[in-house]
Amino acid sequence: MTTIATLTEFIESGGLSLHFSDMGRRVSSIPREHFVAFELTEIPYPLPLQQQAWFALTLADPKQPQIDPMIWFIRFPLDEQGKLLLSARDEFMHHLVESLGSEPDTDGMRGALQNNPYAFQPKQERLATFHARLTHTLRQPASRYYDHAKAYFDGDLGWDQWSFIGYQGIADVAARLDQHGNTQRVRKSIPSLPPSPLEVLCHCLENEVISHSIADALAQRGLSSLHQETPDAQVLSAVVRGLSQSQQESIRNNFISQLLDHPISQRSDLLAAIAGRAWESLEDDSLRHRYLERLADNEAGQAFFNGILSDLLYLPATRSAMQVSLRNPERTPKLSQVIGAFFSHVRGE
Repeated sequence: MTTIATLTEFIESGGLSLHFSDMGRRVSSIPREHFVAFELTEIPYPLPLQQQAWFALTLADPKQPQIDPMIWFIRFPLDEQGKLLLSARDEFMHHLVESLGSEPDTDGMRGALQNNPYAFQPKQERLATFHARLTHTLRQPASRYYDHAKAYFDGDLGWDQWSFIGYQGIADVAARLDQHGNTQRVRKSIPSLPPSPLEVLCHCLENEVISHSIADALAQRGLSSLHQETPDAQVLSAVVRGLSQSQQESIRNNFISQLLDHPISQRSDLLAAIAGRAWESLEDDSLRHRYLERLADNEAGQAFFNGILSDLLYLPATRSAMQVSLRNPERTPKLSQVIGAFFSHVRGE
């Protein structure tokens, strides 16, 4: 008798196919082999948020392709190394088996997570992005808001009419940059968008790999604001997020570099945007050191510094580099002071 060791194996044993998506820091695909390795505690969860793994499982029945797939939204707590707490996964499986029996089937799966303590409901904005990406992947039509959103980004409705554009329509445009002229449409609109629709657009774009042309337009919009007498923090934060997955890392990093040169980068919302959405920029040694210096001088104080640093030390992509920077002998006295206070806090002193 074969022992089923993972949630993946259990679901696939019922003949269903699985697709894995992160739902925490970004809405992005997770390769099956990475998720299975995470389940086996061979690797930490790649994109932890609040020391938890937030992810979606898309379950489809290959024998019934005409039926829409089922979606499960699950969160698992992680240990100090960012790896799965097996006790949580096992408890989840216990609830699942109680609901389904030992052999999962399509009909039973649809209500299987009712009252499961590890299920969660994403925010509406995250759901919009997830469904936009899912329908694009499945080659299904976009939502009924899509055409209206395209007309808005063409400038046909007037830039001040953004409140009538559904978030789902903007998410559909962002998920379909490879279709219907959307890359050019979005690029042309960026200089004219009011701050609020620009922010929504960038929150959607942070989940997509964007082209050079869109990245350049975003960077120029951000620099234009940065060079004003009173820069618009809403625009700057949006641009950081929108640029986070630029194909041209140099555009993203150059913008963040100039942002860190400006006193406004002491704002907690801008520092959080860099750490939470554009953390790859901190792989650059110079940007990372300068970011930490700004973080030490942040407007919100020591508690904010502690939270951001804890997050970056927990994130696998930044952990090693941050540890190197914390030992940097050339750090300023202020940074040394707040780092010392951080470790005192960790030790409970």
